[in-house]
Order: sequence, then C-alpha cells, then structure tokens
Amino acid sequence: MKAIFISFNQAYYETILAIMDRNNIRGFTYWDVVQGRGSNKGEPHFGSHAWPTLNSAMLAIVDDSQVANLLDLLHKLDRQTEAQGLRAFVWNVEQTI
Repeated sequence: MKAIFISFNQAYYETILAIMDRNNIRGFTYWDVVQGRGSNKGEPHFGSHAWPTLNSAMLAIVDDSQVANLLDLLHKLDRQTEAQGLRAFVWNVEQTI
C-alpha cells in the first residue's frame, strides 16, 4: 500500500474529489486550509493580503496498482493550470490497523 499526499489550490477540491471517485479511491483525510509555497515557481498561498490564495491537502492510502494512474491524472490537471499549484507525493505504508 502507498500513501499519497496531495497539496493543491483550494479551487481544485471538487475536481480532485471527482478524480478520486472515478478511480475508486474512497478513503482520505482532508485538510481544508493549508499554507505553503512551491519549491520551484508559483506564487505563495498564505491567505494574506499580499498572497490571498490558500491550499488544501488530502492524504489517501491506496493499493500500489492505483498509484500510477492517479498521479498521471493529477499531473494532467496540474499542467492545465500550472500557476494554481498542485503537488502529489507518494510514501510506502509499512503497517496499518
């Protein structure tokens, strides 16, 4: 199993949820408001007067077989509007209960 952490502009929430639904990824943890700044380019998302946008984040635990397709779909979404900001990271899940 893998853990996929997705950080994204809040405007992407419904689109990402639809991608997950279409790919039978039901379970996730969602953080409505997170702040951050990309490591390479893009504007900060701080929720401040100078940088008013904010991010959200999701963490989903999925079967290994679901990872490549989900990352591909998220990458395609990111390429459509790169300035919005979307990142996904994958970790191994050693154990669960």
